[in-house]
Amino acid sequence: MDDSQILRLRGGHLKLKQIASFSALLFVLNNSTVWSQEPIPFVPTTMPVVERMLELAGVRKGDVIYDLGCGDGRILIHAAKKYGTRGVGVDLDPQRVAEAKQKATEEGVSHLLEFRAEDGTQTDISKATVVTLYMFKWFNNAIRSKLQKLKPGSRIVAHDYDIDDWKPTRVVNLEPGKDPDIERHHTLYLWEVNAESPAPERTTEPT
Repeated sequence: MDDSQILRLRGGHLKLKQIASFSALLFVLNNSTVWSQEPIPFVPTTMPVVERMLELAGVRKGDVIYDLGCGDGRILIHAAKKYGTRGVGVDLDPQRVAEAKQKATEEGVSHLLEFRAEDGTQTDISKATVVTLYMFKWFNNAIRSKLQKLKPGSRIVAHDYDIDDWKPTRVVNLEPGKDPDIERHHTLYLWEVNAESPAPERTTEPT
């Protein structure tokens, strides 16, 4: 093997085959259950993005919104104030839930909203007509079957992280400089739950 096939790394030498094996190992680790279920930090969605998420979902009065990973409750509070919607916010952190309850009271919409400290993967979302998500992909994938069982016409909007094996109805990219008050690139995914008639049973015609 000539020198061009040797990579110098931190004073040592790794052959290309070793590097390929190492890369394959990293791929496996990054896609393993241990790594994929890493803790999800609280990163507040900026209000311009909140507004676009609600617009994309076509939120209207009468909707029931479930925000999984609700943080300080800003999505539900804004929707309640603007559209009069009811909502349920779920977050694993009791401190975030306490903040959300306090803000909902301060904004005069606490009678429309409920906030719970619980594991969102275990939440019953069957009453939702809209679900909002700003969670890692592993979480979205974990609740995919629940989302797909929502009543026809329900909408799911995810911020930055999509859902494997479920093609979105629409994808919106928000870009700084092109979209007002957008500070970085954001991707919003919309899924609409549609009613599908079961395939008719095949019957054998009498001969």
